[in-house]
Amino acid sequence: MKRIIVTLLAVAMLLSACAIAEGTFRVGMECDYPPFNWTQVEADENSVAIDGGFGYAGGYDVEIAKKIAEGLGKELVVCKIEWDGLIPALNSDQIDAVIAGMSPTAERKITVDFTDAYYNSDLVVVVRKDSDQANAATLADFAGAKITAQLNTFHYTVLDQLEGIDKMPAMETFPAMITALNSGAIDGYISERPGAVSAVAANDGLTFV
Repeated sequence: MKRIIVTLLAVAMLLSACAIAEGTFRVGMECDYPPFNWTQVEADENSVAIDGGFGYAGGYDVEIAKKIAEGLGKELVVCKIEWDGLIPALNSDQIDAVIAGMSPTAERKITVDFTDAYYNSDLVVVVRKDSDQANAATLADFAGAKITAQLNTFHYTVLDQLEGIDKMPAMETFPAMITALNSGAIDGYISERPGAVSAVAANDGLTFV
């Protein structure tokens, strides 16, 4: 099956002189997008406490944040922020950087700067194992299926490449889409491959194309 699109993940940065002067590197992320970032109840050797007492953050983005903080000689502070609030928080100096599996799209580059990409990923469609879509061999095989993607991401724009689908309203989070998929409310959603691997590992009834 041909690839839908390739996404580049990078770090959105707009450094705040105020925050750096305090000796901290404040990083915003959803803490809800495994394997890039997630929330866990208990600390372990790899996790970082989430600012405000919201648990502990783990994941690939957290490891990237650690490396940058170490290079700056600053203390890492992880701030749990909803996806739509990340760039506004960055531009209002509430945080110093967004490290959240965020792709450097042309629209985002209007208001923030990006580092070089730190990860390249294909997009896939997450579906139920027992569905017709699990056997899709071409994009046309998704015709008639109820497909969605996360709100305010470019993932939602690639749905137009799946001609004939029932394009469902965008949803706010990946956990919400997984719940909707398991319940049959949707037939699939767009995800980066690593996110799909995590979703499938945690949900036996799911697979991805």
